[in-house]
Amino acid sequence: MREATIPEELSEIPEAYFSPAENPGTLVDLNYDTYESFSYEQKSQPLQKHAVVYLPSGYDESRQYDIFYLMHGGWGNENGTLGTPENPSGFKNVIDHMIDAGEIRPIIIACPTYNNTSPEDSASFSLALQLNQNYHNELINDLIPAVESRYSTYAASTSTDDLIASRDHRGFGGFSMGSVATWRTFQNCLDYFRYFLPMSCGTGLTDPDIYAAAEKRQDFFVWVITGTEDFAYSYDTSRVENMRQLPGFTEGDSEADGNFAFSVKDGYDHGGIASMEYTYNGLRFFWGRNEKQENGVSQPYTIDTAISDVINDPAFGDYGRLIFPVDTGYYSGNTLQDLRLTWYSNIDPDKTVEICNYMKAHAEAGETIFYDIYTDEEKAADPDKADTGLFFFKGDPGEKFAVCNAGGGFAYVGAMHDSFPHALELSKMGYNAFALIYRPGWDTAMEDLARAISFIFEHAEELEVDTDCYSLWGGSAGARMAADVGSYGTAAFGGDDLPQAGCVVMQYTGHSEWQKTDPPTYVCVGTSDGIANWRTMQSRINAMSAAGIPTEFHAYEGLSHGFGLGTGTVAEGWINDAVAFWKEQMK
Repeated sequence: MREATIPEELSEIPEAYFSPAENPGTLVDLNYDTYESFSYEQKSQPLQKHAVVYLPSGYDESRQYDIFYLMHGGWGNENGTLGTPENPSGFKNVIDHMIDAGEIRPIIIACPTYNNTSPEDSASFSLALQLNQNYHNELINDLIPAVESRYSTYAASTSTDDLIASRDHRGFGGFSMGSVATWRTFQNCLDYFRYFLPMSCGTGLTDPDIYAAAEKRQDFFVWVITGTEDFAYSYDTSRVENMRQLPGFTEGDSEADGNFAFSVKDGYDHGGIASMEYTYNGLRFFWGRNEKQENGVSQPYTIDTAISDVINDPAFGDYGRLIFPVDTGYYSGNTLQDLRLTWYSNIDPDKTVEICNYMKAHAEAGETIFYDIYTDEEKAADPDKADTGLFFFKGDPGEKFAVCNAGGGFAYVGAMHDSFPHALELSKMGYNAFALIYRPGWDTAMEDLARAISFIFEHAEELEVDTDCYSLWGGSAGARMAADVGSYGTAAFGGDDLPQAGCVVMQYTGHSEWQKTDPPTYVCVGTSDGIANWRTMQSRINAMSAAGIPTEFHAYEGLSHGFGLGTGTVAEGWINDAVAFWKEQMK
């Protein structure tokens, strides 16, 4: 259930939004098969029809997107609202800007048509009414499966059960005759849609079946919008008065208060500006920020926030998908409180919430918190490189930097527990900390770490970091990465020929290799680690120490693998010891 509130006054579209956006989405002309409407049940005349589908900038099949079906009005067709791939409309630019500005989440919009055998069908009022009476057959059986089998929505599949299960992420709206289509969809397809935006419905539509649908289930929200100078005003007002008297409908300005609302724009008539502005406001209400709103200001995440809401938060743009493991098979849980990561223990929900809120606050403040380490050309040549980058937890300008590398068995990157918390704490101490998202696999991980360090050196002035005596941190597989780059240098793994790290900090790994030229190394492990035997690391550190390399070693009694910051355990505070060790190397 969304926490947004219907505004007292509808917002006007900023004039700049009609110009092309910096990050434009894509329009796709989708063909699908259906049947002539009046004989749909008999399937006597097969047809091929079109829909225009809007995909947001950075569309990623690994993500899930809300979807809104937006129907045209009379004398229109599927190209009338957002245009065509070759000739997008000004309103398509508006959608691009809305997403860019964070007013709505990245969303898929499908623009269909109720036209039957001819594009001119919508020019006939009576024919259009008849076509809308039957359109739900095509919508449910043909259009939705065609769209949602091709593009990534919240539907696990296009089976009836999965489409119904994902209704909370699906809406339908339309202006004028498209509003008739919206009410018919409400009547016949309420199990498939939660949100409805009927705008200026200029006909009676007193069919009792429409209102009867609301008696069967009340978990929906309908926002009726029209203008005072619109001929549809009297129809919509009468309809809303009926709704106020009928069981199943409860008027309110949010889902917490009711399941429908009525808004009227003073001075607006039945025209294109009204259609665009009503849709603009509807999208912001239905598909805007999911977190609670207070006086128009977004509120922080909580332990009950859905992981998917963080991933899809417009504040993060495309890189939101990298905050949690890209391979979803290595984590579980629906909310921040429930997060579980394979091979990790002592996951702290409060720290997870703190990290997500830190990222959100800094991103919404306009700060850059994520940096690509590969160019667009490199990512095009190797698409796996799109799943890499550096999250930046900024400390004091001109302070030294650290690169934190999460583990995950070289199968995934457990950053939320094994590098983000470390980077956040280091930034609180004034250090500039980066958390690397790398490609699983030893070879690719090492290449990505070397590239990341090279990126930081190359952009040191822009990032405001001191490159002298930088440190490499890591847990489990990430500890191996830090140790190997510390031992052999960045050039050995395809990076620039750069100075050796001033310090390496390692947690819970069985890594035994070392060189006499290794940098000073700090290690902490748990004595009950069933994955990486702590004695292996102790032997390594003893040998390094005997060779004259500064070292520090801690074995924490009873701790298992992947304890992270160790909050609430015998290891709590170890990061302070590690920083003190690093500072010793700066002298």
